[in-house]
Amino acid sequence: MCPPRRQGDSATAMTMTDATPTTRSFEADVAKLLHLMVHSVYSDKDVFLRELISNAADACEKLRYEGIGNPALLGDDGQPRILLTLDAEARRLSVEDNGIGMSEAELVDALGTIARSGTKAFMDRIAGAKDAGDSQLIGQFGVGFYSAFMVADRVDVVSRRAGTDTAATWSSDGLGTYTVEPTDIADAPVRGTRVLLHLKEEAANHTDAFTIERAIKAQSGHVPVPIFLKDKPDAEPKPVTDGAALWTRPKAEITTEEYADFYRSVAGQYDAPALTLHYRAEGRHEYVVLAFVPETKPFDLFDPDRNGRMKLYVRRVFITDDAQILPRYLRFVRGLVDSADLPLNVSREMIQESPVLAAIQKGVTNRLLGELDKLSTSDSDRYLALWDRFGAVIKEGLYEDYERRETLLGLARFRSTAADGGWRSLKDYAAALKENQTAIYYATGQDLDRLASSPQLEGFRAKGVEVLLLPDQVDSFWVTAGLDYEGKPFKSVTQGLADLGLIPSAEGAPAATAPTAAVEGFIAFVKETLGEAVSDVRASERLTDSAVCLVAPEGGMDRQLEKLMAGAGRVETRAKPILEINPRHPLVARLGDAEQADATVREDAAHLLLDEARIADGELPLDPRAFSARLARVLERGLA
Repeated sequence: MCPPRRQGDSATAMTMTDATPTTRSFEADVAKLLHLMVHSVYSDKDVFLRELISNAADACEKLRYEGIGNPALLGDDGQPRILLTLDAEARRLSVEDNGIGMSEAELVDALGTIARSGTKAFMDRIAGAKDAGDSQLIGQFGVGFYSAFMVADRVDVVSRRAGTDTAATWSSDGLGTYTVEPTDIADAPVRGTRVLLHLKEEAANHTDAFTIERAIKAQSGHVPVPIFLKDKPDAEPKPVTDGAALWTRPKAEITTEEYADFYRSVAGQYDAPALTLHYRAEGRHEYVVLAFVPETKPFDLFDPDRNGRMKLYVRRVFITDDAQILPRYLRFVRGLVDSADLPLNVSREMIQESPVLAAIQKGVTNRLLGELDKLSTSDSDRYLALWDRFGAVIKEGLYEDYERRETLLGLARFRSTAADGGWRSLKDYAAALKENQTAIYYATGQDLDRLASSPQLEGFRAKGVEVLLLPDQVDSFWVTAGLDYEGKPFKSVTQGLADLGLIPSAEGAPAATAPTAAVEGFIAFVKETLGEAVSDVRASERLTDSAVCLVAPEGGMDRQLEKLMAGAGRVETRAKPILEINPRHPLVARLGDAEQADATVREDAAHLLLDEARIADGELPLDPRAFSARLARVLERGLA
């Protein structure tokens, strides 16, 4: 994706020193991304302006923060600003800020590499876009500084870091290499960065003052830094926005469109917010919250770092964008918190450990979960759409957030074996409990359709007992955290005994019958034949149609969780499963008849039944070669 939001800024004119520019190649990911930008066929190219202005605003806010501890950095120019200059005759556009600026090394690091995770996901998605219908992909992912190459055939960046007496110029045509060289400070901003775009012929309309002013107001109207515009190089700057922070205004004065524009700016996305939360907390601590739940999944939703994307301000001074205001399971939420109580003169690390911030974190998290709960009641369709996008992440909180488990269980929605096939809450499940049912039953796996057809569900269906179908990886973990709902524990249908004997059968279901002596004998034979391959072989209560299935021992690990742990190298040796045999199945009854099945057939059948159960569980036969030989022998006998 884009490098840290800081890097892009702008330029109007620049004079190189006599020093020879150093030519460098972009890293592979940057080169690929630039190729996509240069050859972009997307219709909405105005996104580049929003990205460059956002970068410039971040630079100003970072300077304001550093200036708290070192006022000398601000010099005689303490008012942050962003200036856009148009030059229609030369077909150039510049974006300049008086923010923190960058040294030569920082230019190379920021504009020659992509450090932020998720780059490959972005490039894979954008490379797969085939028509203008996918034009929002660029904005949706927020491509930062590199979006300038959608409209420019060359970009020059001149920057001078605040508090230094040196400047540097970075330049590239976006075709694989860039140059960087020292620059005379007379040709650089007093501090900050200037990005000069040499526009392509088809992008000449971006030197039109009306077009640019309209784009600024539409996309960056609520950036908390004043923006000025010069319609030609020697013109007087004209104010376009006043830099008033949107979150400081009363909610009644803010339109839905303004919230959406601000969301796109702060989130780096191009969709609309599905839920907006804006409030002022007063009392022991005072702070303002403006948070958004996206309408679409952020591309880095499953970023291994799982960091949040909430910005922290103190009295409108930007502090950090990684303060972890919200727990990691709410990392899809975008927005900011502006505190009136946190100190400005401490490090970001100390702020993170502040008891004031801890109180803010608790308040914001509880309020957001409360809003989600209200939405689930007031507009269930909107809530279910939101849960469909982010439920897999929210469920991480069931495992991690002990304090809020009850709240999160109330918010959770599940697919199940219920007849309608829709989303079900635990309240819905509890209302459908059967007589003598003592647990909430679930099945975990990786595919919803495969889960729904699992043989382990057959007995539960016959009894009319609802089973939750849990296809997300996190499901295998939170169900082991000792949770219960209204006193009913969660229990896997693939673990231990089915406990179905006390539950009355559904109306019209055939009554269960005890296995015959012949079948009991066959089950004992299978157990002896399989030996150490299984921990036990027993008659099944849970099977009605299938002949066999595998389950985990009562005190053992759920089979899906064990697979995940083994795949991650956390389990060296997997536990031996229990093979359950359906004593009412015609094949089992036939095999139990010693006169109808000789010892060789029964031995092959014992191994094939185990392999059949493994295949139904999504695993390979224990010995694929032996499985093929046994299957061939059985088919030969059947055709004889």
